[in-house]
Amino acid sequence: MADTKINRALLSVTDKTGLAEFAKFLHDNGVELLSTGGTAKTISDAGIPVVEVSEFTGSPEILGGRVKTLHPKIHGGILARRDRDDDQSEMAENDIAPIDLIVVNLYAFEETVRSGADFATCVENIDIGGPALIRAAAKNHNFTTIVIDPQQYQSVMVDMEAHAGGTTEELRKNLAATAYARTAAYDAAIATWFSGQVDEPYLEFFALGGRLQQKLRYGENPHQTAAFYSSSEFRPGVSTSDQVQGKGLSYNNLNDTDAAFELVAEFDEPACAIIKHANPCGVAVADTQEGAFRNALACDPVSAFGGIIALNRTLEASTVQALDKLFVEVIVAPEASDEAIELLSAKKNLRLLLTGVMPDPVEAGQMIKQVAGGFLVQGRDNARTTAADLKVVTKRAPTEAEIADLLFAFTVGKHVKSNTIVYARDRATVGIGAGQMSRVDAAHIAACKGAEHAGTTPCVVASDAFFPFADGLLAAIEAGGTAVIQPGGSIRDDEVIAAADDAGIAMVFTGVRHFRH
Repeated sequence: MADTKINRALLSVTDKTGLAEFAKFLHDNGVELLSTGGTAKTISDAGIPVVEVSEFTGSPEILGGRVKTLHPKIHGGILARRDRDDDQSEMAENDIAPIDLIVVNLYAFEETVRSGADFATCVENIDIGGPALIRAAAKNHNFTTIVIDPQQYQSVMVDMEAHAGGTTEELRKNLAATAYARTAAYDAAIATWFSGQVDEPYLEFFALGGRLQQKLRYGENPHQTAAFYSSSEFRPGVSTSDQVQGKGLSYNNLNDTDAAFELVAEFDEPACAIIKHANPCGVAVADTQEGAFRNALACDPVSAFGGIIALNRTLEASTVQALDKLFVEVIVAPEASDEAIELLSAKKNLRLLLTGVMPDPVEAGQMIKQVAGGFLVQGRDNARTTAADLKVVTKRAPTEAEIADLLFAFTVGKHVKSNTIVYARDRATVGIGAGQMSRVDAAHIAACKGAEHAGTTPCVVASDAFFPFADGLLAAIEAGGTAVIQPGGSIRDDEVIAAADDAGIAMVFTGVRHFRH
């Protein structure tokens, strides 16, 4: 298709950013402007001539503004094919004038939901006319130009200036692709919210949408392309953070930072998690943030090199001083003191992310994993285990100190790839065996890692799932385990319990499994 000159434009926007300047540009280029409501007022107040849609169609806005652009003179003007005689004849018969440019952005539904508005308010902020206009203009992109974001104004103006007041097919096609993606993401946000208002969490159709936050240099590996999209869910973390300093984040940085921040969110006390390749290499809680960092680092200082550090308190200067010689890719925390930020400024490549608040570990939500031809969807693992949930199954019950360490270790294990064994002492990990095909191998690896650094004798032991045989438990006992926490539920539980009793250790069942794949 040839360049399409813009003679008439319809503008109806929620976001008024740059609207007056863009409208003036269009007017100066001989474009007739149609508009509605607050958009028309903004244009008129800027001294730019504008025709109200109700005047253009000859029909008033009705139903409190719910119906204003849903009219044949609007949609006919957008959808008419300029190269078809029958379309042109029908337009003439019905007194329909072509509309060449549509500038629309949608009611702020996502923001309304995030604000905690009630059901009726959220429903009222579901846009009807906007998506209809966008989809119509995008469908007829051979002749119409669709703009859905103020950030697109500049490219349209540049194109029009270079092509005698028209737009190119390439630009129109790109804008149409973005427009369809926007309406799809908008409908996905509505569908996700609405599905949470009914008793059936998994409806016949599943909608997924997001907005581009960042194009990444590459994915997990340099030969893979990648990008980061934010969804309609508001959850404090990588998608809401402010990057205070450092170079751009990579795919692996974002993935690991999310894993680290979700882990430290589990704890009420000052906590630190050091993550490498989405698995913790050290986690601790302590009375001070610096103490939590030092104890977490002691678990595996070798693996911590080039890792991600997550904190659940305001980053303190003393913590920055303690990590001075450690190479770190990212630090993420809710806030940071001015002194801590100043100290970190010397590490130009280190990324500092501040989220403002912590995510709620018990908040419900969805987790999505793509598989060939579809998606696996499940609820977020928001189960928490307390002392009241523990069932003592051995002759010896754990001490109060052991219970505190058991609950800590089991919480850490929830965030380690399965199969996993976690050894802990004094609310700090001393050995972690992650992502093994065999639970006994996970126990041996955790013991080997512990022996290299903090030592595992004595310690408590957490297993993310039951011990299918006694061999894994025996390996943990050999590593210095004095108390064990596990879900239970194996057909060989009696055998495992007997092995614990023979060794004189305590064991508790939780009844909750924390597989993480």
